[in-house]
Amino acid sequence: MYTIDLTGKVAIVTGGANGIGKAIVKALLDCGAKVAIADKTDIPINSQDKVLYISTDVSKKEQVDKMVKQVTAHFGRLDILVNNAGISTMDYFIDIKENDWDKTMDVNAKGVYLCTQAIANVLKQQGEGGKIINISSQAGKNGYQLMGSYVASKHAVLGMTKVAALELAKDKINVNAVCPGIIETDMKRTERTIGGELRKVNAEAIELEDNAQVPLGRTGVPQDVANAVVFLASTYSDYMTGQGMNVTGGMTMN
Repeated sequence: MYTIDLTGKVAIVTGGANGIGKAIVKALLDCGAKVAIADKTDIPINSQDKVLYISTDVSKKEQVDKMVKQVTAHFGRLDILVNNAGISTMDYFIDIKENDWDKTMDVNAKGVYLCTQAIANVLKQQGEGGKIINISSQAGKNGYQLMGSYVASKHAVLGMTKVAALELAKDKINVNAVCPGIIETDMKRTERTIGGELRKVNAEAIELEDNAQVPLGRTGVPQDVANAVVFLASTYSDYMTGQGMNVTGGMTMN
């Protein structure tokens, strides 16, 4: 379905085994790229000529560094990083447990820092530029009740995107973010259930609320996010860096 050609490019997608990440992996493969999936899932993924699966905890520096070495050894180079791995925890801000805060920040923010640092160094050494794409959220631009730790982590992702874009521009490394809105994934469905319990409403009522907030009249699907990632991975985005691209159906416009 894509006219974008990423043949010869090698991408790493963190959290690429499920949800948005899985759609991103498929989209990059459809464009001709080779893809390494870095994920903690226990689901077995058979590595193929164009796909490499590496069990990785992105919050652990030693695992990230090992993963990057494995990818470069297997494919011979790196061109694209998609920092997609993410989790959410929910509670009213004054009730957030320290462990939940730390867990969310470790994956969503520290993971982006560690992966960006490791892969940017490879891209700099190659001397051919590259693309780093961070999956933030409209929660990186707005505040949402019950989502304090998640909102903080996604604001951090946008902050890191801007700093890295400035510092890596001289190396022809573009750093941008995608800010999805309400995307139908297992994580979103879990959030509706937990949020409903906290708010004392059912998940179906929250789903109706979600749809009512989107000017285009529907919530998103993982493919909507993958489409934006493919654009940012391509030469069509060469004059963009430091941006947070909304994929929200009009729900967030800033």
